[in-house]
Amino acid sequence: MDWNDLRFFLTVARTQSLTKTAAALRVSQSTVARRINALEGSLKTRLFVHHQTGYFLTDAGQDVLHYAEEVEGKILALESHISGTDMRPAGKVRLATAMTLASHLIIPALPRFNARYPDIVLEVITGINTVSMSRHDADIALRLVRPEQQSLKIRKVGRIDSAVYGSKTYLERHPAPDDLPLQGRGVITWEPAYGHLPSARWLAENYPNAPSVMVTTSLVAQLAAVKAGLGLAVLPGFIAAQESELRIAIPADCVFSEDLWLVTHAELTASARVRAVADFLVEIVAEAGLRLSSR
Repeated sequence: MDWNDLRFFLTVARTQSLTKTAAALRVSQSTVARRINALEGSLKTRLFVHHQTGYFLTDAGQDVLHYAEEVEGKILALESHISGTDMRPAGKVRLATAMTLASHLIIPALPRFNARYPDIVLEVITGINTVSMSRHDADIALRLVRPEQQSLKIRKVGRIDSAVYGSKTYLERHPAPDDLPLQGRGVITWEPAYGHLPSARWLAENYPNAPSVMVTTSLVAQLAAVKAGLGLAVLPGFIAAQESELRIAIPADCVFSEDLWLVTHAELTASARVRAVADFLVEIVAEAGLRLSSR
């Protein structure tokens, strides 16, 4: 008997459904059926009866359930005992990310993280241009650019939408037709050295003649300028959503989106503290409304 088949048996017994079991265990429905058939074959007895309303245990299945739950209990007790010390999330984790993600997404959520994992010390490094994952400058990173190193474990966790925003007062004072959203309006732009940034490229490609009312070298300054009513700017939606006085001048589906990547070292995937940080980052990305994607 393949002991791993008991995991499939237990889930089917509890959900009474192959479909729900497949979803819970993240496998195909045919895999679940194959594992149940294999278990029944190895035990030479039928464990389930399939009705229209679901899968129900036979008398033999009820007997197996009793022993399977004992096995499960022993395994869980073993895991709890072994992970009680060495695998407890504790220690230092170095996280590299962009300043905007750190300031507007990660740091505001850290009190909750610290309450959940008091023994983890998180170091947030925002100078990601000088941080090399391959040199182990950081344990984990949340980035807008996908690294190329094959030795890293890379996971796409979401997409950040950007749109053109202005303050409510500015837009009311400078009305414009829907088909000419920048007519009679000024924009806050990037200093030429930052022309490689997606927001700067999009503005240059789509509105090359838009009058600049202010030039900056930081997103923080752009956000402050928009809030002050100086003009419009291309801003990430998750940041603009935190500012009640901002309004959309050009929606995100007309601007652009960027993929958000979670990057770790392959050898650190077994680290409880790194996993805890990774799971928390995915959680707050979802809460911020950044679309999760498995692609």
